[in-house]
Amino acid sequence: MSKRFSVYLVLGSFFFLFLNCKKEENNDYKGETILKGKATIYVDETIIPIVEDEVMVFESKYDAKFNLISKSESEVLNSLFNKKAKIVVLARNLSKKELNIFEQRKIVPKITKFAIDGIAFVSNKMSSDTLIGLKDVLGFMKGERNSKIKGIVFDNPNSSTVDYMNKLAGLTALPDKDVYTFKTNNEVLKFVSENNGMIGVVGVNWLSQPVASMESVIKNINVLSVKGLEKEGYYAPSQNNFAEGSYPLLRELYIVNCQGYSGLGMGFSSFLAGDIGQRIVLKSGLLPYQMPARKLNIIHGNSNNEKK
Repeated sequence: MSKRFSVYLVLGSFFFLFLNCKKEENNDYKGETILKGKATIYVDETIIPIVEDEVMVFESKYDAKFNLISKSESEVLNSLFNKKAKIVVLARNLSKKELNIFEQRKIVPKITKFAIDGIAFVSNKMSSDTLIGLKDVLGFMKGERNSKIKGIVFDNPNSSTVDYMNKLAGLTALPDKDVYTFKTNNEVLKFVSENNGMIGVVGVNWLSQPVASMESVIKNINVLSVKGLEKEGYYAPSQNNFAEGSYPLLRELYIVNCQGYSGLGMGFSSFLAGDIGQRIVLKSGLLPYQMPARKLNIIHGNSNNEKK
């Protein structure tokens, strides 16, 4: 075999590999634009109602179709780092350690904040006490028992609510005694509605936008006002208290786009942060990151009819 032929063979192999790589890359966004095509979004299951609302409106306005996959926070992040997911919605920002993973891969994720959410404590309707101290809940998680709380119920051991509360309590894992986990927020609500003395921990979005089948369950629970660790007074998880920062269990919602091209990830992120997306957040009971502008229609009266 001549040297010239060998060179051509090597160059041809590189060219073939290059074309195959480009073909695989193009398959990721074939026919996809910022407002058109198909894409998959992995969503923290504690905030799925607001994302479903946003997607429904986006799809009604544009030629786009999203496949929503609802998972625990831990599963969503694993899918992102394993390159299975390219668009995710989380109830917190990526940590410095997590951002370093992308930096090592020479990837710059596009992160957009679009709402402020809260974690709510709920109890059985039979309980006359609608107030609770965050200190008491954290103390119970650390093994300090009191007469008001029989048990604490979470949605999922890998959920963002568990992670949030564990960090506040200084725990690395939930205790085994009198702390329970299910699979979904709705299961938590149902269990609390049937068991007096239990405190459920859920995302506020599941209370402000319950599905029709859960309305009777919601009627049998109290949404508790919470006293923070540093502030006096008890505050309900309301939009007004979110805006004032007085509710002690706030968290921010983010969409993380790692598509690497101008696709639906970019279009949907802009939609969430834009006027229509923010109005949907406002209507949902959560707090928009940017309050949408109010449009006033000024009607000028006929001067002939004015009183003199």
